[in-house]
Amino acid sequence: MAEYGLGEVEMRFASLIWDSEPIASGELAKISEKELGWKKSTTYTILKRLCTKEIFQNKKGIVTSRISFQEFQAKQSEKFVEEKFKGSLPGFVAAFCSRKKLSKGDIDKLRKIIEEESE
Repeated sequence: MAEYGLGEVEMRFASLIWDSEPIASGELAKISEKELGWKKSTTYTILKRLCTKEIFQNKKGIVTSRISFQEFQAKQSEKFVEEKFKGSLPGFVAAFCSRKKLSKGDIDKLRKIIEEESE
């Protein structure tokens, strides 16, 4: 299984790709220079790292994602709940609700999600 953890800088770079894909690697290097202040070599080093993590691919100089941003967020959320709450989603929700009151709208949305997943 691929490791999807990203640091802050890698996440900023990944967001550039998700927002621009498909994108030529040369164009990505130009955007990275403008947005992140990176040299071309830095862009290619980080891109290779993210390709190794199976988040993106660079085929014939065209960079595309292997997983969507939404899939990435879901995997990060699953990992967080697994590591911090021993995989207990109710434990996570209880901890969250102990610090922040859920609005009626939030509760209704959560009920709808649970009902849809129960079907």
